Amino acid sequence: MIPDIQDILARLIAFPTVSRRSNLELLDYVEGLLRPAGVRLERFESDDGTRANLWASLGPQGSGGVVLSGHCDVVPVDGQAWSRDPFALHREDGNLYGRGTADMKGFLAAAIHAMLRAADRPLRLPLHLAISYDEEVGCLGVRGMLGGMAARPERPALCIIGEPTGMRIANGHKGKVGFRACCHGQEGHSALAPNALNALHLGAAFVTRLQARQEQLQATGARDAAYDIPYSTVHVGVMQGGTALNIVPNRCDLDFEIRNVAADDPEEILAAILEDAEAIAAPYRNRFPEARIEIEEISGYPGLDTPPDTPAIAVLQALLGGDPALIKVAFGTEGGCSSRRLTCPRWSAGRGTWRRGTSPTNSSARRRSKTAHGSWTR
Repeated sequence: MIPDIQDILARLIAFPTVSRRSNLELLDYVEGLLRPAGVRLERFESDDGTRANLWASLGPQGSGGVVLSGHCDVVPVDGQAWSRDPFALHREDGNLYGRGTADMKGFLAAAIHAMLRAADRPLRLPLHLAISYDEEVGCLGVRGMLGGMAARPERPALCIIGEPTGMRIANGHKGKVGFRACCHGQEGHSALAPNALNALHLGAAFVTRLQARQEQLQATGARDAAYDIPYSTVHVGVMQGGTALNIVPNRCDLDFEIRNVAADDPEEILAAILEDAEAIAAPYRNRFPEARIEIEEISGYPGLDTPPDTPAIAVLQALLGGDPALIKVAFGTEGGCSSRRLTCPRWSAGRGTWRRGTSPTNSSARRRSKTAHGSWTR
């Protein structure tokens, strides 16, 4: 007997698969449901073997068909005022409560149930289920699965990623690239501060330049009215530096991000930011040769921008029984990654907006920095 969707969901919620923690017990449970039904299963493990993606298939082998895709990791619950155990499904007034019920174990439960139902039917095209890990920390886990499958000749026709959209079709989201800027100065005693180079001051100047770039993007950058924030953004989220009040710090680290609409090239935005970094450090270099601001990429994923007339959109609209309006969501998804690496070009559910196509793998971020002389290191 096929278990009820809510029963599957209850089991999924019970696994505390917070990002970067193991999800192997959850995958063992899913495989225990699918394997007896004749579903073909394949895992793509993380480098340390503690986490894995799962690729499950039914029906004929080859191109075409549909992928139901979702991540099994959830955001932390630490420091949050939960009134009940967040890892125990709770039903109340027709609602289901628990960490991940909406994002996105609810969809995974429905997709697993659909796979079990489909197992008893003759399928003319393949049906796939993709379960990924570490999506909440930069869409990192899915890259290992996509990399492993990229060389295969088979290409699904459509990938449906069940993020919470209020049952509306989302055909776009911004791309995101995260960076760490390392500002290097010269250490000294605060009593002799003018004889040193305060890295925090370099960092503050860099933040000011980033704010100016944000204002420029807002005023003159590309716009897409489908987003709540219709232009590309630059944001600083973390700033660290200094060890004691009486020491001039020699290093300051900043984490910042670019979230770009499809019409803006993040490489061009970054190039302008690199010019700003050099303009800040260069005036100090004759006196302080170590003065520099190095920038490395620490995370990123492509944007998604599916043309409204794509056949995939028509298929989804027909399934929903009408012609529902399309939306674009503020949050990122694995859609940009999968559309570049996995789906057929003709039916692709989206276009990745990251031009290099070499985003970080699941094991390490692609690193690059600009030295004092303007050359690149990786």
